[in-house]
Amino acid sequence: MTAGRFRSRLHTGGKSRKSQKRQRRNRRNLRQVIPDLRPFWRAGQLAGRQFKADADNLNKHASDAWHVYAQNLPEQISFEAAIQVGRAFIQGYAESSGRSPEIIPLPLRHVAAAVVCACNEERTLGQVLVQLERLPLRDIVVVLNGTTDNSLERVLQHPDITLVYEPERAGHDVGRALGAKMTDAETVLFVDGDMVVPAEQLAPFLFAIDRGEDVALNDLTSLLPPFAKQDAVSRIKAYLNHTLGRRDLGSNSMTAVPHALSRRMIEAVKPSSLAVPPKAQMIAIQKGLRVSAPCQVDVIRSNRLRPGNTGSGNDVARLILGDHLEALAAWMEMSEHTAQANFPSRAEVAYRRNAR
Repeated sequence: MTAGRFRSRLHTGGKSRKSQKRQRRNRRNLRQVIPDLRPFWRAGQLAGRQFKADADNLNKHASDAWHVYAQNLPEQISFEAAIQVGRAFIQGYAESSGRSPEIIPLPLRHVAAAVVCACNEERTLGQVLVQLERLPLRDIVVVLNGTTDNSLERVLQHPDITLVYEPERAGHDVGRALGAKMTDAETVLFVDGDMVVPAEQLAPFLFAIDRGEDVALNDLTSLLPPFAKQDAVSRIKAYLNHTLGRRDLGSNSMTAVPHALSRRMIEAVKPSSLAVPPKAQMIAIQKGLRVSAPCQVDVIRSNRLRPGNTGSGNDVARLILGDHLEALAAWMEMSEHTAQANFPSRAEVAYRRNAR
């Protein structure tokens, strides 16, 4: 074998020094992102040994033990690292206790709650509550309005639920406004009773608010078609955000669940304003609160079809369009902001309309 051929094989078959240095650097960065999990696993083992099957509720015991230990985690920990650490703790707990807790070990620094709005959701409401009970929530508020099926019985099967029962049909938006008044938690998650979303997918919304966001929206951007093929509802959502100087939010809106709000946001816009979600979102942006769309739950394909939300110009679509027009009108009434509004030009509207 000649020296030239040997060098060629060495170059193609082996790893260059530059590549090796890059791999070592990546491993160091990974260690900085994900901490050493062994101490958390050992802490879980210790907590699991203290579980008494004949006296303790498994999930509550594991959750309380994790909450105490999680207070020592760094404030700037990422969601991914927090989940890895929590899983290590639960794995250790399960090994020493012989039981597997059905909880999401999320290290929240502040009290969290969830509000569920439902009307005739007996088929799904029970499972919605099961998923919420896996999260570190102090309060779960269920707002039943206009229910004529067995939804009430489904709720009563779950202890420690705060129930708001309204015989007349009020709608999900009014229900969220009512639910927000029933808890003083610093983080409030909003879901609907007709969509069973796994707790793992709900956790990022809670974490985002707990770490400083005021509004955590469901990021549906990648699930929507190009602008030219979007419906009127998606377009007006994007138009409102663009007008408010938040084009980065796309068509993401508080009209979609899941989403989560901070107590600061709820008090700033007043709970009653949540009955018109786009208007509440406008006020939050106007007040300089932190609004983002940190995670995605596909609620488009899982949305329950009803006579009122299907077909062109359906009742739900008209309601959402009206709410966005109300938000735009309220914004334009603020004369000091009208000149600053980021109305798109006719050329830009035409470009987006014709985009494929």
